[in-house]
Amino acid sequence: MPPRPAALPRPAVLPRPALLPLLALLVAGASPAFAGCGGPFGTFVAGLRAEAAARGHPAATVDAFFAPVRQDPAVIRADRAQGVFRKSFIDFSRAAISQERLTGGGAHAARHDATFDRIEADYGVPRGVLLAFWALETDFGAVQGEFNTANALVTLAHDCRRPDLFRPQIFAALELFARGDFDPATTTGAWAGEIGQVQMLPADILENGVDGDGDGHVRLKTSAADALMSGARMLRQLGWRPNQPWLQEIVLPETLDWSQTGLHTELPVSDWAALGVRARNGALAEGLAGSVLLPMGRHGPAFMAYPNFRVYFAWNQSFVYVSTAAYFATRLEGAPAYDAGKPDAGLSVDQMRRLQEKLAARGHDVGKIDGILGALTRAATQKEQARLGLPADAWPTPALLAAL
Repeated sequence: MPPRPAALPRPAVLPRPALLPLLALLVAGASPAFAGCGGPFGTFVAGLRAEAAARGHPAATVDAFFAPVRQDPAVIRADRAQGVFRKSFIDFSRAAISQERLTGGGAHAARHDATFDRIEADYGVPRGVLLAFWALETDFGAVQGEFNTANALVTLAHDCRRPDLFRPQIFAALELFARGDFDPATTTGAWAGEIGQVQMLPADILENGVDGDGDGHVRLKTSAADALMSGARMLRQLGWRPNQPWLQEIVLPETLDWSQTGLHTELPVSDWAALGVRARNGALAEGLAGSVLLPMGRHGPAFMAYPNFRVYFAWNQSFVYVSTAAYFATRLEGAPAYDAGKPDAGLSVDQMRRLQEKLAARGHDVGKIDGILGALTRAATQKEQARLGLPADAWPTPALLAAL
């Protein structure tokens, strides 16, 4: 058997829409005296202790939770060193979706059939969707991360790059600790604070945790039933529509208006069909709206993204990860491998940075100049392609870079 592929790292965690009310309450409950980041780490932790006490946690609970917490420089290094999502969709998806993972998905679907039946009945989330997340996040629970979660959350909250994202997670973890479902000394997970077999943040677990195995606890690290049921509940709360598709491979006519492709344009499927768009296999979903998704331009793979596809971005905001996870789910549900086509040559990381600089100089918001083809860079690329009279398929090429 070939070596087990390592679980793929995830990009920086952003708060999920379903969690915003909870996060707002957590932040609103904090006194301005406790706000801020940076400074001596011990002083920062003392401020967290004071805030926890002000929230009503008993002194013994606060002491027990914060006593083992230490700053972890490895977490900051991991946060600064993300590079896997600079890969193209084809490269990333082919690396992520191995035959071993496809076979493992089938085996786990059979092994946990009763749990998936409950999930489909209670939440309407197909098993392929959860199996794909389970595989990509942790290789079906085998690689859950070795970072101490409490240390990771406090370190990232202390770091002044995104403290508002991570500080509320500390108090969510404290609440889990008070319930007996978190140990600050031994609970481990990803560098960004996600825990368990489908990698959920503490606030996710508080809001959506399900005791799937009936033992009275939500243990996402050791219980597949807890992890899968919790993940399904979160997806449903994020807006998953039961009994609807999420992604489908399509075939496009050469005459399509490429500027209408991308997630910014959503049309009734019947309108796309009238324009000559058809399903590569089976039929398009009648009665739904959809967007034409071209991860690598008009000559690469093409998909119809239905409303459920957008829910993926509440789980993870990387375009490449989301597209891969959604496509992987269709494979686990029986779809064939996509037609890779013959995409136009893309840009190297350095070329992508130069493109982003040129786009920014023209007034486009591309976010951070990082060499990653994210949503903002795609949108700016498509606008400049249209302005220059190039096929506006949002796939940046050396020709576009030269034209700019």
